[in-house]
Amino acid sequence: MSKRKPYKREVPTDWWLKHAFYTKYMIREGSSIFITLYSLILAWGVFRLSQGEAAFNAWMTALENPFAIILHLIALALACYHTVTWFSLAPKAIALWVKGKRLEDKVIIAGHYAALVVITLFCLIIVTL
Repeated sequence: MSKRKPYKREVPTDWWLKHAFYTKYMIREGSSIFITLYSLILAWGVFRLSQGEAAFNAWMTALENPFAIILHLIALALACYHTVTWFSLAPKAIALWVKGKRLEDKVIIAGHYAALVVITLFCLIIVTL
């Protein structure tokens, strides 16, 4: 047995707050908790729907609770944050070439936002009909 002591680097608990890149990364990763809760709430709603109209209406009434509304608003904000960060990473994941030239990052990102707007409008039209 060696009597040497292994080197253990001290890492402060706020290491991720000292650099903007790490802060954005940790917010993105930590937001998955709220997105998971939102997904479970929706899954519970589908389950209650399968139990009948009275059960579904009780679930809808539970969503009127201020805590549920705040959770939904937080989940919406974090989902929007995920969208912005994902769209900004898209040019790194997609290398599109047109006539031998690579498309600029701005064009790829703008295409993602345009698709988001078109799909959102399409969904709103379907829901309102």
